[in-house]
Amino acid sequence: MFYFDVYYLILVVPALLISLWAQGYVKTTFAKFSKVPTRRNITGTETAAYLLKHNSITGIEINPINGSLTDNYNPVNKTLNLSQPVYNSTSIAAVGVAAHETGHAIQDNTGYLPLRLRAFLVPVANIGSAAGPWLAVIGIIFSFSILVNIGLWLFAGAVAFYVVTLPVEFNASARAVSNLRDSGLLNEEELSGVKKVLTAAALTYVASALTAIASFLRLFLISRNRRD
Repeated sequence: MFYFDVYYLILVVPALLISLWAQGYVKTTFAKFSKVPTRRNITGTETAAYLLKHNSITGIEINPINGSLTDNYNPVNKTLNLSQPVYNSTSIAAVGVAAHETGHAIQDNTGYLPLRLRAFLVPVANIGSAAGPWLAVIGIIFSFSILVNIGLWLFAGAVAFYVVTLPVEFNASARAVSNLRDSGLLNEEELSGVKKVLTAAALTYVASALTAIASFLRLFLISRNRRD
């Protein structure tokens, strides 16, 4: 039987719209500051290497990777991976992104608890996001409450990953700005541009968390209404 999904309309649709806006905003902001060079003409790679040394961190390999805005730090194999628009670029955007990923390396080196918790939640999130919603939906359709609960618990694990990601990303950005200032690599005007780039990037994580929470609440409310 088909029915009007009011929860999707009032919960998920707004979150998806925010997510689309955030993705567009980070792309336009990154593109804007990718055209603004730094006064020192330091590349993203050089920035990462300098800040790692500035924090007395060794054993981190800096690698170029394909794509745009695909930059990441891998705590498992201790690699700092920078996309092509960041690796060799001397722009404010490139330096900001490289410093942000270096912030994750610093978190790892100092044993930052939320980063460890996020790493622990990765397999939970992978299973929960893939299987959780489907199990919950199947359980709802066939009125199998145990399956619904299993699906919701798995999905909740995925939601927890998105929520824990927020302080990890915010902290990495704060470390990036602080390190760029303390090291003297950028002046305050350049740091203003970095902050705009990193704020735009942070909004995508907020949007992802909102979408995950909204999707979970939708299934939770539907399951409770079916039981009543």
